[in-house]
Amino acid sequence: MQTKSGSDYSLRQMVFYFLRLGYAGFGGPVALVGYMHRDLVERRKWITEEEYKEGLALAQLAPGPLAAQLGIYLGYVHHGFLGATLCGLAFVVPSFIMVVLIGMAYNEYGGLPWMQAIFYGVGAAVIGIIALSSYKLTIKSVSKLNLGEVKAKWVLWSFFLIAAGTTVATRHESVLLLVVAGVLYMLIKAPPRYTGKAAASVALAGIGFCQFEWSTLGRIALFFTEAGTFVFGSGLAIVPFLHGGVVSQYQWLTEKEFLDAVAVAMITPGPVVITVGFIGYLVAGFPGATVAALATFLPCYLITVLLAPYFKAIANHKSIKAFVDGITAAVIGSLVGAVVVIAMGSITDLATALIAIASMLALIYVKKLQEPYIILAAALIGLLLKSSW
Repeated sequence: MQTKSGSDYSLRQMVFYFLRLGYAGFGGPVALVGYMHRDLVERRKWITEEEYKEGLALAQLAPGPLAAQLGIYLGYVHHGFLGATLCGLAFVVPSFIMVVLIGMAYNEYGGLPWMQAIFYGVGAAVIGIIALSSYKLTIKSVSKLNLGEVKAKWVLWSFFLIAAGTTVATRHESVLLLVVAGVLYMLIKAPPRYTGKAAASVALAGIGFCQFEWSTLGRIALFFTEAGTFVFGSGLAIVPFLHGGVVSQYQWLTEKEFLDAVAVAMITPGPVVITVGFIGYLVAGFPGATVAALATFLPCYLITVLLAPYFKAIANHKSIKAFVDGITAAVIGSLVGAVVVIAMGSITDLATALIAIASMLALIYVKKLQEPYIILAAALIGLLLKSSW
């Protein structure tokens, strides 16, 4: 197919690109969207700069995992629904297979001393990585930490602090709080002309959050659909929502098992959100992994392909931008709160505290250092420390 940028490529070539990115793309959502720009816009010229920017804007405005949404959109650009579907699957499936295999090994050997030693170090490193990521998300999406910008964005900072405090106090992320933050900021910054209709739409969005006595797979499907539908931001933004449901609400996993699940997402390529497959496997085996992954990524896919044809008009709507800004501030605040909650249960001694701090400092001061290398180093440190005790 001839693109606007003048380069020929087939759907098969695009699918194989996302397949390779899915099994070899490390570094988290920011790195993955960077690889897409480098490879598809700069080097191969399959996608124009304008098309890439439109896809990135849609991925940032809509709920769901950032990198997966951008991949789905770029598949849609020249190959429609089939391109979006195949590129999305190619991107997600390799890492899904990896986390299921790791889940099998975790179930089989998780009680052995060497496996416990590995995750002793890895869990502490993950705390450091998430803490630094939450800081970067805060200064990028709320404002920088200087007095002038904090004053200018005091409403967003209020949402941020309220969400962080609520998450720490309740050990659970509140979807209602996120929606309220979005609606309030929209009404303050850019009230829509038809506020009555908008309010009715938001009220209808809350239907379906009632508790039902379903089977485990049914509860998994409902919970992970909520996660995929109402979480904005990068892959790590889903952590507080998952923690609140998986650990606190349903008690499917312990604090340690949840932190191990986040660690698995860090050491595997592809989207960070694929940790849902690992969690689903621990809860209900392969059917649980499949249902959790489908429920998380299907809303992201549907939102992307449904909005793609009309996105230019939507992207310039001030009310929608304000709504997303308000939700994003609350989501990041919840992420910070979740870091505090998880750290309280995971930083158990001086060694784990030092590993967490060292992980943050390494990412700050060692340029181009990627998270999987830190995770590997932490695993080795854990083995050395535990074997000497």
